Amino acid sequence: MRAKVDASSLLCIIALPLLLAACKAEAPAPEPTGAPSTAISIEGLDLHAPLPDLLTSGQPSAAQWASLRDRGVTTVINLRPTDELPGRDVAAEVAAAGLRYHPLPIAGARDITFENAALVQSWLDAASGKVLLHCASSNRSGALVALMASRKGMEKERALELGRAAGMTSTEARVRELVP
Repeated sequence: MRAKVDASSLLCIIALPLLLAACKAEAPAPEPTGAPSTAISIEGLDLHAPLPDLLTSGQPSAAQWASLRDRGVTTVINLRPTDELPGRDVAAEVAAAGLRYHPLPIAGARDITFENAALVQSWLDAASGKVLLHCASSNRSGALVALMASRKGMEKERALELGRAAGMTSTEARVRELVP
């Protein structure tokens, strides 16, 4: 004996497995919630934005300070010792653009310390507007960003990830020595 199936029941019988298969499909992977690694370019200067009010970069040219100011930067922290920039007065260039200037010479790995990270953090906390933390390539900048994150209790691997997003490369070995 054959049972009669009306058209709407037949449609449900066919559609149900298709709907179930669609529900089983994997949802797209969520965006990573770790360190943002957005790179912005201002007239050839690669900037990283590891934190909302912090930009890191290599050395800006004298002509780029005004562009940085126009992007909301109010404070510049320079990690380069003066002997790395013979013939340039970076403090005067920054002042001419109307920006606050903090020099913190980080000559090498021995200067990448929690104390220097705390000093950078104090300048970040006191700033109104965005802060540019720069060195020659953002390597030293990224190391101090990682140490600042560690000081605030961020887990080691996440702090390292944030440091890398800020430009840390070869200084990672020093940060690994310091971060518990």
